Amino acid sequence: MSFDDEKILLFDGACGTNLQEMTIPEAAWQGCEGCNELLNLTSPETIIALHESFLEAGAMVIETNTFGASSIVLAEYDLADKTIEINRAAVANARAAIGNRSHCYIAGSIGPTTKLPSLGHISVDALAGSLREQMRALVEAGVDALMIETCQDLLQVKTAVVASFEVLEETGRDIPVLVSVTMERQGTMLVGSDIAAICATLEPFPLYSLGLNCATGPADMVSHIRYLGHNWPGRISCMPNQGLPSVVDGKTFYPMTPEEFVNSMRKFIVSDGVSIVGGCCGTTPEHIRQLAAACKTLSPCEREVTA
Repeated sequence: MSFDDEKILLFDGACGTNLQEMTIPEAAWQGCEGCNELLNLTSPETIIALHESFLEAGAMVIETNTFGASSIVLAEYDLADKTIEINRAAVANARAAIGNRSHCYIAGSIGPTTKLPSLGHISVDALAGSLREQMRALVEAGVDALMIETCQDLLQVKTAVVASFEVLEETGRDIPVLVSVTMERQGTMLVGSDIAAICATLEPFPLYSLGLNCATGPADMVSHIRYLGHNWPGRISCMPNQGLPSVVDGKTFYPMTPEEFVNSMRKFIVSDGVSIVGGCCGTTPEHIRQLAAACKTLSPCEREVTA
């Protein structure tokens, strides 16, 4: 089996917000509170349990706990020297969670780092070097795909895409590369690029899919997903937050019930041809469980790509 054998690919849900609800030994943080990626080494049982909760809910694809596992981000915790070790451990934890389950896949999660080249935070060469190190570790550890996600800067995502195909060529691997961008409420990426510019920039690359994740809930993704449905030739992914977050009693609150979340995702599948779904911040195993049940009876609509 491969990705292409699946009519709808169901990814898992949130990592960080679900870890916040789990009991994690204080010693596991080693003074690096907030560095979820370190838990791959210090509390693997926690990460395995998180993956298992989504697999039991029906997820086909689990993302490695490596969103911030580039040397750029890990350096903020004085952990840059553990980049390769952390990424390899993350893949091993995901593999342990899958166990003997069939038709389940591991996607190596690659976040945008904390430095954007278009804003002058980092040079393209430095960004590319850090991402190549992380990607190589993930690929050599055996991920089934690379997920470049929560992209906020068109130069950042193009750098990551080029780096990913360089790593695949160097390692002799042929696995899917998926890209997921984040659009702010004003309708563009953080640095101002709109969905048309994103499509035009990424169209020359042999990407497996392009889509959206994070930032807003499904409601603010409608126009962007519709544009992709008419203009992107490959598969489309959609992994929203559990609605637009707010602060209630000092805590971040995500408003959408599983039923509301699934109703929105159903529309993207049957009306816009989305065929890769899952959840981002706030989404729980119950959101994925109900989405999995709905997907059994759904088929992505036929799309007429005009671009």
